Amino acid sequence: MTSELHIIKDDFEIICSRIINAPRVRVYQAWSDPRHLEIWWGPAGFTNTFQEFDFRVGGKWRFIMHGPDKGNHLNECEFTEIKEPSLIAWKRFSKPIFQVIVTLEEKAPDKTKVISRQIFESAEICRKVRTFAVDKNEENFDRLEAELGRMSSKSAPTDFQAKNSLGTG
Repeated sequence: MTSELHIIKDDFEIICSRIINAPRVRVYQAWSDPRHLEIWWGPAGFTNTFQEFDFRVGGKWRFIMHGPDKGNHLNECEFTEIKEPSLIAWKRFSKPIFQVIVTLEEKAPDKTKVISRQIFESAEICRKVRTFAVDKNEENFDRLEAELGRMSSKSAPTDFQAKNSLGTG
């Protein structure tokens, strides 16, 4: 990724952020593991079919978002920068074309600030997308939090498992 990505005019980008109640490593896993990402990616009501997910700089991410009302939306992306567990960036080649930079900031051992920046080639395209993207990005964060909850409950041992591992069951 080139450094000019980080120096952007406000009217060319949409920034959304949220503090998530989960460790940064788990949040990063939800973004980087296609088994999790496919479940939560997109606004409420959308589902995904991942065709390719090559999680490395230069790797491709191709998928179809299935909308609840308006059909299927092909998305073609390329990862441009990855810094585990703090940054994932990609360029979207499907229209509207934009770049995304997601940063994960550890705020406490169990709290992560997620910042998503969508960077557009023109202020006009950004303005058009902004009319719906902010609310849809919030729905996306809601779905991320739900998936992180499922991931947490799967990784936490049950009382039965904890007792048996300690030899008390």
